[in-house]
Amino acid sequence: MIENFDFGRLTVIGDILLDQYIVGTVNRISPEAPVPVLLRSKHSVVPGGAANVAVNAASLGCTVNLVGVVGPDANADILRTILGKHKGINVSGLVEEPEWSTISKTRVLSGQQQIVRIDEEEVTGFTEQTRQRLISNAQVAIDNSDVLVCSDYAKGVLADDVLEASIRYARGKNIPVIVDPKRKDFTAYSGATLVTPNRTEAALATNLPVNTDEEVLKVAATLSEQFGGDVLLTRSEKGMTLWQRNGHVHHEAAHQSEVYDVSGAGDTVLATVASMLSAGQDLDTAVMVATVAASIVVRKLGTAAISREELSQQLLKDVPEAGLLASWESAARTVENWRKHGASVVFTNGCFDLLHPGHIALIKGAAAEGDKLIVAINSDASVRRLKGEARPVQNEIARSTVIGALRDVDMVVIFDEDTPLDIIKALKPNVVVKGADYTEDAVVGGDFVKEHGGRVALVDIVNGHSTTSIVKKISN
Repeated sequence: MIENFDFGRLTVIGDILLDQYIVGTVNRISPEAPVPVLLRSKHSVVPGGAANVAVNAASLGCTVNLVGVVGPDANADILRTILGKHKGINVSGLVEEPEWSTISKTRVLSGQQQIVRIDEEEVTGFTEQTRQRLISNAQVAIDNSDVLVCSDYAKGVLADDVLEASIRYARGKNIPVIVDPKRKDFTAYSGATLVTPNRTEAALATNLPVNTDEEVLKVAATLSEQFGGDVLLTRSEKGMTLWQRNGHVHHEAAHQSEVYDVSGAGDTVLATVASMLSAGQDLDTAVMVATVAASIVVRKLGTAAISREELSQQLLKDVPEAGLLASWESAARTVENWRKHGASVVFTNGCFDLLHPGHIALIKGAAAEGDKLIVAINSDASVRRLKGEARPVQNEIARSTVIGALRDVDMVVIFDEDTPLDIIKALKPNVVVKGADYTEDAVVGGDFVKEHGGRVALVDIVNGHSTTSIVKKISN
């Protein structure tokens, strides 16, 4: 699954925040004023804004260069300490502005109910020197990155000149740029590959309604005219819609989750999409995985990151099962869905006329080579051509039923040819498995799979077992 992905390197530039949570219980009203009295039980601090994007990406397995502005204060020290505990985050791109105070948002909660939020911020324009340092630090970071992420919280880091220089530099190196926007006009993001507005942000930038699918497509097209790229519009309970300039549209339904807190969910979506692109996945796959990631993070209280393990487990739960016997067309669709979920698909084949320990060893060995196992069975006509008119002993439906009942098998397909080459080309598995009595160059379809980035695996066999010998013994 997702643990098989080789995540790459991100540069995250944007507004750095410190999110604080004071949690307790309220049992009485103050005698001094009609306000609740909170008995504090917990105080926690976590990175917010662009720093939360960085933490989410690092938790998935990316290496992250973080670029932003902090002040010469205790909040900045706390942020550096927390970020330093996350493997893979480089904070050398942070610029310390003497006249700046690191922004902090403190949420006070009784149980899961937020009572009040206290903001510490004084947003002022940065000096020319600070903006130039941001641009310089971003360019150094981009030189060692696969994707540029711009996390705009409208606090001043992503000023026009910083945005323009960073986006232009990244695109000049053919590096995709993803922006989480906060502007009322997206022209400032000109040159970006993808923007990820929510419904409110999209409506403000277009003065158009954003409710139905048709309205969403019109809004996305209008936004694209402003900056020139693709749009991923997050729609809360309606999921997400990816609109691309080439005409492709992908609606991804929301996953049903008990929502505790949506703060930081946009950061998780942004980080997940960028991480998936850094791993060489396409946007459709990135959107599907990001939808799952969002469903996990909204179940957590406060700004939070999701781990690679959490995401992998949820994706495994969501992988559609193929059932037992599948047509080639149905199998191809299912395999594509498995692959989008990050599954490594394994293929093995045989007649499997009378199941014996040798077959079981092959199937168990094959299943250990990946996440999903396809077993291809020769049709009755194919078996007769290969084994003679007396075979098969069991017809193809019976053989498929027996194989499909094994716990290691995820799909069964039947092929009518003498070899499985055509079905291998149709399904494009990641791994083709045969017994160790074969040599790798003799495995049918092995060359095709390797040409497409896959591999051939040879597993140990159990000697002394064969269907032919069983049939002879029965006959005697």
